[in-house]
Amino acid sequence: MKFLTYNREKAVNYAVKWAYGRNLAYVDFENMGGDCTNFVSQCIYAGIGVMNYTKTFGWYYNSINDRSPAWSSAKYLNKFLLENKGAGPYGELISLNKIMLGDIIQLVNANGEMYHSLIVTKIYGEPSLFTIFVTAHSFDSKNRAFSSYNFASYNAIHILGARQW
Repeated sequence: MKFLTYNREKAVNYAVKWAYGRNLAYVDFENMGGDCTNFVSQCIYAGIGVMNYTKTFGWYYNSINDRSPAWSSAKYLNKFLLENKGAGPYGELISLNKIMLGDIIQLVNANGEMYHSLIVTKIYGEPSLFTIFVTAHSFDSKNRAFSSYNFASYNAIHILGARQW
């Protein structure tokens, strides 16, 4: 097993490049429930370059009919990143004062349902007084202030790296 470093710069550059566009190598899920997690998965993949091809519980995309639930579902991406012990990216829950570029924030509604995935693309200021900016699909945005979103709670996930077999 080989441990890989997450290239945050590549992930952020990908996010900024495709914020208002669609990479034709991937299906656009905008009219199928939203493209936000598909987009965030693309960004993570740009920064890590390794997928996990475990059927059902992995994290991969080959086509619309050959992909894991974690690739395009906020709930399943969260579960995969926090529980993955195999190939591909993995992370940990953190507080916002520990957030870094390329980390993921997922919004949760009042019913406890995770409904939106964002990637951190800019941070201004000192840790105690900083402003976080995110990029996302489904209501496409580039470097939007995280504080401008309405949500009941959130999960911030720090991408630690990836494993490759």
